[in-house]
Amino acid sequence: MHFGDLRWGEVVAMVGGALLALSVFLPWYETGNANATIGGNGPDIANQGFSAWDVLPVWRFLLLLAAIAPFILAWIIVREHRLSWPRGELTAVVGLTALTLILVKGFIFKPGEPTGQISLSYGYFLALIASILILIGAFVRSTEIGRTRKPPGVL
Repeated sequence: MHFGDLRWGEVVAMVGGALLALSVFLPWYETGNANATIGGNGPDIANQGFSAWDVLPVWRFLLLLAAIAPFILAWIIVREHRLSWPRGELTAVVGLTALTLILVKGFIFKPGEPTGQISLSYGYFLALIASILILIGAFVRSTEIGRTRKPPGVL
């Protein structure tokens, strides 16, 4: 195992992964008045915070899987596994997917009714920053290693 092979990109991505995992359990949404409903919780929940774990039954697992992707990348680098694609590329795709899921659940398909009474809380913004960190760290790693060019027609 060669921990010296880890660069700052992987460390940034792992910090983002840890923050993303933490943010799933922090409040993402807050209700505005007593008529608001969110995540199966009925009326009389004015000014309460709800985490992604409480409100997003399927997406919470997708976000937790995205959070472990940087640690898998670090494991691959430390163990010097050979891959058929550049290291960090798949983690960058996972980070971009997590960022897209978070943006969709914050601005397009916000849970709860009426959506005007559901506001975003600090856990949501932490998840947004964490997914950007994952994306940046993985992108840095995937661009550090140069690809060998092949002549046209060669697979």
